[in-house]
Amino acid sequence: MTIIKYKSAKDSEVILTELMLPSNSNFNGKIHGGFILSLMDKAAFAAASKFSEQYCVTASVNRVDFLNPIEVGELVTLKARVNYVGNSSMVVGIKVDSQNIRTGLIKHCNSSYFSMVAKDENGKSVKVPSLIISNHTELRRFLRSIKHIKMRNERNIEFSAKNFINKDYSSALHGYNVKLEINK
Repeated sequence: MTIIKYKSAKDSEVILTELMLPSNSNFNGKIHGGFILSLMDKAAFAAASKFSEQYCVTASVNRVDFLNPIEVGELVTLKARVNYVGNSSMVVGIKVDSQNIRTGLIKHCNSSYFSMVAKDENGKSVKVPSLIISNHTELRRFLRSIKHIKMRNERNIEFSAKNFINKDYSSALHGYNVKLEINK
C-alpha cells in the first residue's frame, strides 16, 4: 500500500535577497540577465528541493521577460514556490523584485516558471508529494501550469519533423517580415 504524502505550496516557499554588485553588471551599470537567471535557478532548486525533500534538477524554463532593469546597489528579492506537481516534476513560480535602498522604491523585474524534477541518489526520477491547494490563487496557478504543459505538448507534436507539412502553414506567414525561398 502506497501512502500519499501531501504538502502545501507554502511548504515550498523560498525567499532569497541579494545585493547587486558591480561585478554582476554590464557596461551600462545594469545587472546581467544571465546573473538574474542564475539566481532564479537557485530559487527554483531551493523551493523544489524543500517541497520534494529530494535533490532537484531544472528540466525547462518557461519564458522570461525582463520588465525593468536592475541597477547596481539595489536589493533583489526572489520569491519562489511550487505551483504544480506531477509524478516527479514540479513547476516553480518565481517573482523577482528589486528595491532601491535609498528611495525604498520597489519594482517588479520579472516572473517565470521553472520545471524541476526530483531525483534520488542514483539520478532516477522519484515521486514528489501531492499538492494541497488551499486558495483561489493556488488553484489559478495550478490550472495555468496544466494549460501550459498541455499547450507545450500540442506544439511539440504539431511542429515535430514527422508531422510538419510546409504547405499547411504558407498562409500563416502573411504579414510577417519573411520571404520563403524553400527549394523543393
